Amino acid sequence: MSTVRARLTPEESRSAALEAARTLLIEAGPQAVTLKAVAGRIGRTHANLLHHFGSAAELQAELARYLSDRITAAIGDAVVRARTGDADPREIVDRTFDAFGREGAGALAAWMILSGNKDALNPVLEAIHRLVDHLGQGHDDRPVHEITLWLVLAALGDSLLGAPMAAALGLRPEKARELARSHLLSSMGVAVDGARP
Repeated sequence: MSTVRARLTPEESRSAALEAARTLLIEAGPQAVTLKAVAGRIGRTHANLLHHFGSAAELQAELARYLSDRITAAIGDAVVRARTGDADPREIVDRTFDAFGREGAGALAAWMILSGNKDALNPVLEAIHRLVDHLGQGHDDRPVHEITLWLVLAALGDSLLGAPMAAALGLRPEKARELARSHLLSSMGVAVDGARP
């Protein structure tokens, strides 16, 4: 009995491939995000994905772009809701740390840098810059750019070395996240218990 493959539009095929690549990234790390592995996940051929992406490096660059759009949208939403009092500001830190850790953005960024594919990070950096510029509008009294810099670097560092470093220092694995939460609240003029000072 033969199996019939569903016909997908080029856009549906690309979307399925990117979601499969994201899943592989989370499950097995950036080295697992190959054209062959992604093709196998979505029931397509290596040649089909080569047609859509051109190379494994381009697939990874598209994955970085895909992740950055998802990540910046989620973080932007958390910031807006925190500003209106509809969310705890700690959610901003949690979403950022989760994006770089659990979602694999930190490992993917490091992989791309170490493999010499630094230009592939440009869409990520541009997405963050657009978000920060948007969030900074009308909030000139807040150091949005500086907060973003230390928060992203803290989340990236934690995703790559946080747990082993915390263990080496005799600290809990989530200590960096807790410090980032406290620092964010302090920069917003909010006491750690949630009350304004």
